[in-house]
Amino acid sequence: MKIVISLLTLTCLCTSALAQVSSLVHKEDKRRYIVYTPPSYQSAPQQAFPVVFNFHGGGMSMAEQMLYTQMNKTADRHQFIVVYPQGIKQDWNVGFGMDYLAGTDDVGFTQAMLSKLKQDYRIDDKRIYATGLSRGGFFALRLAAELPQQFAAVASVGAPMPEPVVRHHQQRGKVGMLLIQGTADKVVLYEGKAAGYLSAQGTFDYWRKHNGIDGATPQPRLIPGPAGDTTQVSWLEQGGDDGGASVALLTVKDGGHTWPGADAFNIGLPIGKTTRAVDANDVIWEFFSKHRR
Repeated sequence: MKIVISLLTLTCLCTSALAQVSSLVHKEDKRRYIVYTPPSYQSAPQQAFPVVFNFHGGGMSMAEQMLYTQMNKTADRHQFIVVYPQGIKQDWNVGFGMDYLAGTDDVGFTQAMLSKLKQDYRIDDKRIYATGLSRGGFFALRLAAELPQQFAAVASVGAPMPEPVVRHHQQRGKVGMLLIQGTADKVVLYEGKAAGYLSAQGTFDYWRKHNGIDGATPQPRLIPGPAGDTTQVSWLEQGGDDGGASVALLTVKDGGHTWPGADAFNIGLPIGKTTRAVDANDVIWEFFSKHRR
């Protein structure tokens, strides 16, 4: 997914005093990432802050993900740090087009970022989360499968559970799981793809089983949208009543391969409709805030 935006705008965003480009060397590759700290980080010098990793889609950059999702505004309101990593060749290793085990070590890169962030910033290590769009969402799911001891919850947008992750997933710790998916997504299909990724419902069921959630699945809750919005949103969540890891599915009927609530300024791609019924950032943070490691 490629977003066409002004280089001048990116330059202005990335040189903001609150958004700093950092780098580290991992396995001989120089890897970059943007760290955004809310204004409250400076005004509360004794406070440890939650961290949200926000992974870009395939073909995108870390700065484009920051501009498109606008998660910094949510970080300002709720006081958390946002990290926007950059993938090699604008991609993430989830077993698509590269070897799952021998390909790019993006899991190791994430662990290296975490280590450096804990050195450079006041991090609440019980409140570390990951989200992402499309390929970045697939990768966030890989992190949930492989690093549940570090991530309290994960939210994937436009990316159900990849089959390569399913094949390699071992029974490790539980993690809060939120999937946001449009039924009219033509890039990543709601109903799944054989040998590629599970369906949206299949992803919900997979993590429900993994997190040991029993009982009948409740009826989805409908979320009305503003006048003129032809999309419809439903919310399904189960578990977490005892403080454990819950699983949720936000379905956008007629929604496309988009970030709910974002500006629909993408051009040249058949990515579909963007719902106005919810703001993905608010939904994601509300879900994350209920989960601690």
